[in-house]
Amino acid sequence: MFLIHPVPAFQDNYLWVIHNSVDAIAVDPGDAGAVSAYLKQNQLALRAIFITHRHDDHIGGVAALAAEFGVPDAPLPIYGPANEAVAVSNHKIAQSDNIDALGLQFTVIAVPGHTHGHLAYYCASLAALFCGDTLFACGCGRMFEGTALQMHTSLQKLAALPMHTRVYCAHEYTMANIAFALAVEPDNQALKLRAAFCNAKRKKGLPTVPSTIKLELETNPFLRTNSASIKHAAALKSGVSIDLLTQNPSEVFAILRNWKNTF
Repeated sequence: MFLIHPVPAFQDNYLWVIHNSVDAIAVDPGDAGAVSAYLKQNQLALRAIFITHRHDDHIGGVAALAAEFGVPDAPLPIYGPANEAVAVSNHKIAQSDNIDALGLQFTVIAVPGHTHGHLAYYCASLAALFCGDTLFACGCGRMFEGTALQMHTSLQKLAALPMHTRVYCAHEYTMANIAFALAVEPDNQALKLRAAFCNAKRKKGLPTVPSTIKLELETNPFLRTNSASIKHAAALKSGVSIDLLTQNPSEVFAILRNWKNTF
């Protein structure tokens, strides 16, 4: 049996550890100390590291963990984007590559937008998606390097995964994302239920993630650009006609992302 555990770090990061009670994979270990402490507490051997993109809060702990858990003639496998300058990775990967780690098969999905080379890792047998800063619970990442069309296309790739896929994102941004989603779509009943459920979790100090692709399709405005209510809200916000927005869903996305940036 595999477990997927969130290791909290910094202000709102989740560093994910996938393990079978013996061996482990760390995803985006920005803080070596936090991950190392969890591994030691649970007597886990680190066998691989997955990196989604090059930002420091995702790679800052990689070198120290590699030094602690690797050996000279068997260096720790560190998988990272081929299209980004991530010096700490020793396996450069890209769209449609496959990784075998701990007997699990992971498919690499290129999801540019937040950064040019951002990757996601999908494991069908775990029904799990590790998406870094591309898809968040009820939100999405900022476009630091990519375009609205790129980010929208990336999100649509993830939205096409099986509905029961669990979404393991890298930050606890859910309540802020829900507040924005309710401003966009105040009559969405599934969103209102999600708001109450997640609010109760946060009051108990519990993570609001993972979510599922199904839940994101029901409540996340950035995955609902074809929804009539979302297009209506985007038209009111921007002054662009619904007819034009219907022809160009990525423009709906762009309006929403710009709106969220100043919300």
